[in-house]
Amino acid sequence: MRIIADLHIHSKYSRATSRDMTLESVASWARLKGIGLVGTGDFTHPAHFASIEEKLEPAGNGLFALRSSENPVRFMLTAEVSNIFSQGGRTRKVHSLIFSPSLEAARKMNAALRSLGNVSSDGRPIFGFSARDLLKIVLDASPEAMLVPAHAWTPWFSIFGSKSGFDSIEECFGEHSRHIHAIETGLSSDPEMNWRVSALDDVVLISNSDAHSPSKLGREANVFDCDMDYFEIRDILIKKDRSRFLFTVEFFPEEGKYHSDGHRACGVRLSPAETKALSGVCPSCGKPLTVGVLSRVEELADRPDGARPANAIPARRLVPLVEVLSEAMGVGVGSRKVEREYRRLTSLAPEFSYLLDMEESEIRDAAGERVASAIIKVREGELSITPGFDGEFGRISIFGHEAAEERDAAAHPSLF
Repeated sequence: MRIIADLHIHSKYSRATSRDMTLESVASWARLKGIGLVGTGDFTHPAHFASIEEKLEPAGNGLFALRSSENPVRFMLTAEVSNIFSQGGRTRKVHSLIFSPSLEAARKMNAALRSLGNVSSDGRPIFGFSARDLLKIVLDASPEAMLVPAHAWTPWFSIFGSKSGFDSIEECFGEHSRHIHAIETGLSSDPEMNWRVSALDDVVLISNSDAHSPSKLGREANVFDCDMDYFEIRDILIKKDRSRFLFTVEFFPEEGKYHSDGHRACGVRLSPAETKALSGVCPSCGKPLTVGVLSRVEELADRPDGARPANAIPARRLVPLVEVLSEAMGVGVGSRKVEREYRRLTSLAPEFSYLLDMEESEIRDAAGERVASAIIKVREGELSITPGFDGEFGRISIFGHEAAEERDAAAHPSLF
């Protein structure tokens, strides 16, 4: 069976996160979107873990479902942890995803982490020990648990980040690197960018939403052909099985808020070549630039742009349906008009059916000519993007720059 899986989200207990990020709300939105498997997020937080224990029940094979609910969405026990530590004479800041096969294993991890720091102040706890030590804690709790470096190229908090990361998986995890089977590419990079780095050929590239509000679920995701089974999905990731891992769903990476280099405060956006020519210094204020994902990939790449490893998992770039509707209708993403039409369309079919599967004629019958045209343009990559940089999301234009400018870019991180 085809499963669309989003394995990196947050709960209402994480900072800067919607109060609507409850298990019930997440399951409801996942069903609207056509997501069959979603992470719980934040199982390290005591209050959220209590909610998990109260509201979820085992669904078999290491996954969970809402108690007394007909909602078919399944949950995987997931969390994100931040490690800020010194290694090699530098301060490192690395975020990691954790996947747990059972409540028992999650309890063991929580007990170990609780003894080492504050797990109550944030759904994504911060610790002063290394990512390598976190991996030991995860695997000591269960050899079938997994740790995946999160949003691997983000400048400030990732394994390869330009500000505080490493140049390789081995540099970060040392002799335990053999247990790292996957990395999350993040919103500001996509698989094609990662394919340029041959050192990543043996790990699988996954994509997730990192949603802080329910409406953002599925903006990136993974599409599997397998049973609804934690252990099979783990096996797919370990083996990088192209027969069962069909493709990832991707943001256009230029839309990510750390794609290009620059200074938001100075209004300076630069390409890797421009940054290099300026020795990484802002031409406006003279301070160091925030070096984005594109430059960082360029720095570590040993292949030309367009290279593709033989065992690469395919990827499909999409624009969320609310953004398509916003541009097609000429109104803001958060408008009531877009909300009403989104609700109407997803009452007929899940969001991913429109974005991935339907023929143009079927979309036209349900949503009209302009929406159908917009979705086909997105599928074919016929759009314009103003790249994001230094914490500011990029802007997508399907029908032209004038339409893109009419959208409220500042409202991009939120919805109704």
